[in-house]
Amino acid sequence: MSASSAPPASEARAALGAGVFCYLIWGFVPLVFQQMGQQGADAWEIMGHRAVWGLVWAALLVMLSRQWTQVMAVLRQPKVLGWLALSAVLIAGNWTTYIIAVNNGRTLDASLGYYLNPLLNMAAGAWLFREKIDWAGKIAMALAAVGVLLQTIALGHAPWVSIILALTFAAYGVIRKRVSVDAQTGLFLECLLLALPGLIWLIHIETSGAGHFTQSAGSVFWLLFAGPATVIPLALFAWAARRMPLSSMGFLQFLAPTIVFIIGALQGEALGPLRIASFVFIWIAVAVFAVGAVLKVRRASVTAETIVAPEPGLLDDPAEDRMDAIGENPPPAR
Repeated sequence: MSASSAPPASEARAALGAGVFCYLIWGFVPLVFQQMGQQGADAWEIMGHRAVWGLVWAALLVMLSRQWTQVMAVLRQPKVLGWLALSAVLIAGNWTTYIIAVNNGRTLDASLGYYLNPLLNMAAGAWLFREKIDWAGKIAMALAAVGVLLQTIALGHAPWVSIILALTFAAYGVIRKRVSVDAQTGLFLECLLLALPGLIWLIHIETSGAGHFTQSAGSVFWLLFAGPATVIPLALFAWAARRMPLSSMGFLQFLAPTIVFIIGALQGEALGPLRIASFVFIWIAVAVFAVGAVLKVRRASVTAETIVAPEPGLLDDPAEDRMDAIGENPPPAR
C-alpha cells in the first residue's frame, strides 16, 4: 500500500482497535478453556467442539465475505486440499497442546511458546524462503536461545510444550504462506476437514455417557463458545492486518503471550529465579525483534513504501488471490 493510498485516520483507529481486541481474546482464551475443563471436558472433547462449532462460525464468516466461489474453487484442487489437510493436522495439534497446557498448570509454558513463535517464523523464513535476517533478528534469536536453555535448566528437561507450540504454529504458517487461500476460506476448509472426526468423537462420548455437552446449562454454554472463541479473533486479525503497518502488528502480537504469562503467574505456577531469568532473556529478545521491525519499516518508508502485510500463514497478499493460480504458483522466495 503506497503512502498516498493509506487508510483514513478513522479506519486506522478501527484497525488498531480490532487488532488489540483480537490479541486480547487470544490472551484471555486460557480462561475460557479452563472453564470448559471445569465442566469436566478434557482436551479431546474441547477440540471436538472447537472443530464442529468452529465450522459453523467459519461458514458464517465465508457467507458474510461472499467467498463461496473461492471455497468451491479450492475444493476442485486436490493439491491445495492436501496442503490444507496438513495445515489442519498441524493447527489441531497446536490447539490440543495449548488446551492440555492451560488446563494442566502449564500456562507459563504456553506463554513461552508464543513468545518464541515470531522468532521461529523468522528462522523459517531465512531457511525456506531465503529471507535475510538482519542484526536485530540474529541478536533476538541468540537471546531467545539463551532463554530456552535457562528454561531447560530450570525445568530439568526441555520445555517441550513451548517447543511443540512454537514449531507446530510456525510449520502451519509456512504451509499457509505457500498456499494462496484467504484466511477465511482456509479456516473454513480446515474446520471442515476436522469437523467430521470431531463430530464422530463427540457422538461416541455422548452416547457412551462420557460426554459433558448436555450435563448442565454451563457446559452447553462454554462448549458452544468454542466456536466464536476460535473464529472471531481470526476474523478481527484478518481485517486489521489488511489495514495496519507490519510494525504495529508486530508489537500487538506480543500482547497475547504477555496476558497468558500474567494469568499463569497469578494462578500460582512455579516461577523460580532461573525461570524468571529465562523469561527476561525472552522479553529482551522480543524488544530487540520489535525495534528491528520498526527500523526496517522506517527504512522502507524512505523509499515511499509503507509495508502492510499479514502475519505469515494467516493471510495472503491480495495480489496473490487469483483463483487460477491457487496452489500452482506459490509466492516467490523473499
